[in-house]
Formats: sequence, C-alpha cells, structure tokens
Amino acid sequence: MKDIILLFFAYARTGLKIRFQYKFDSVVSTFAVFFREAAGIIAMYLALLKFDTINNWNIDELIFLFSLIFITYGIFIVFFMALRDFSDWIKHGDFDRVMLRPRGLLTQLVLCGADWIAALGHGTLGILLFIFSANKVGIQWNLGMAIYYIVIVISGVLIQGAIFLIFSAISIYVVETNSLKEIFYWNMRKFAIYPLSIYNKFIQSILIFVVPFAFVNYFPAQFFLRKADLAAYPQWFMYLSPIVGIGLYIIAYTFWKFSLRYYKSTGN
Repeated sequence: MKDIILLFFAYARTGLKIRFQYKFDSVVSTFAVFFREAAGIIAMYLALLKFDTINNWNIDELIFLFSLIFITYGIFIVFFMALRDFSDWIKHGDFDRVMLRPRGLLTQLVLCGADWIAALGHGTLGILLFIFSANKVGIQWNLGMAIYYIVIVISGVLIQGAIFLIFSAISIYVVETNSLKEIFYWNMRKFAIYPLSIYNKFIQSILIFVVPFAFVNYFPAQFFLRKADLAAYPQWFMYLSPIVGIGLYIIAYTFWKFSLRYYKSTGN
C-alpha cells in the first residue's frame, strides 16, 4: 500500500509539471473551466430573483445542492481521468502499454494522472459554493455532521467512478462510448444539479435506479436540509449513498474484470 501511495504522488507531481509547464495557459484554462461552470449558477441565481424558489428550494439550498456535484467531480477527476477517457486509451493503443507493466491494470489507470485543469476548476467552484451556502441553510454543524459530509463526498466520487468504470468495460467490446457517456452521464448530470422532485417519475427513476446521481447530491443534501419534498421518497434513502457507492463500484469492478477477458488491441 505504501508504494502505491508513493506512486500516486509521483504521478501527481509529474502530471502537475506537465499541465503547468505553460503556466499562463494553464491558469487561464482553469479559470475558463471555473467560469464556464459558474455561468450556470449565475443564470439560476438571476432566474430566482424573479421566481424566488424552485419547488420550495431557495437559492442558498440550491447552491448547497450544486456544491456536492462540483466537489465530487473535482475529486473524481483526480483519480478517474483515465476511465473518463478510456475509449481514447484503447483507440490509441495506450492500454496495450499498461497491460505490459507489472502492476494491476485498474491501479495503473487510477494512478496514472489527473485532469488537473478540470479538478481545480470544478473543485474550487464546489468549495466556494459550499463555503457560501453551508452556514446559510440552517445546518447545525457538529463532528457527526462533518464526518457524514466527508462520507457522502467519498460516496459521490465512488458512484461517478463506478459509472465510468462501467463505460470503460463497455469500451472493451465496442471501443467508442462517447455517445453513451453523453446520454447517461453528462446529460443526467445536468438533471442532477436541480432537486429530484421537480422531474416526472421517469426521470426520477433513472436518477435513482439507473444512473444514481440522486445519491451524489439530492439525498445527501436532504440529510442536512430535510426539505418537504423528501416525503415523496423513503426517508432511509438519505443514508444510502455509502452503500450505493460501494455496491455500484463492486458491480462495476466485477463487470470490468469479466470484460478484460475479451479485450483485443485495435492495433494502433
């Protein structure tokens, strides 16, 4: 375990040096990601100046909901960048090199690097949104609340990592999965930034049972906020994020291990 941790930091140092070799461009790119994502928050804020709330969620509560999406993605992209881009690894033959090294395949993919531009842009925005909203939404913070917050952030990272691990396993069979990722991750992520209860039952079912973004931010946020719309769901859903994260990751890992038997190089 110690050598894996050391290897991660070695990769991280190398990745940061590569990413920030051209410092001005890297800083501008980070701010570009930050402001691109912040634009959606600003648009929502301006809309709420007229409508006041969305299904009884006020602006501070919505920002708290948003913060979980951005914080978990900022951490996710540090560890799972290779899974996000795995179809490119197969197309360019990079996965063949990984298979020749004396390390576990998934370990290498997790440790090999991070999209630091996206991580800093999303992560910084998420932290700022959390700082802005955490003391305005009526949460009585204590040690137990702080620990559970850390747990649900880790759970959100695991859920997103598991989703992309499933996409990576599918890439072994069909190589290109960008359309699937667009439909089942990026589009669902856009739905997930708003309260689950504003959607019809079909969208709610997808966000709970198919692509479980509801356990990344909505139900964890309900643990802290206890909004009235929680009455539409079993209350114990608030506590399921760690179980969903671990369970989905085990399923994804099992599918990944099974699919590796059928890997064939593209020959590039």
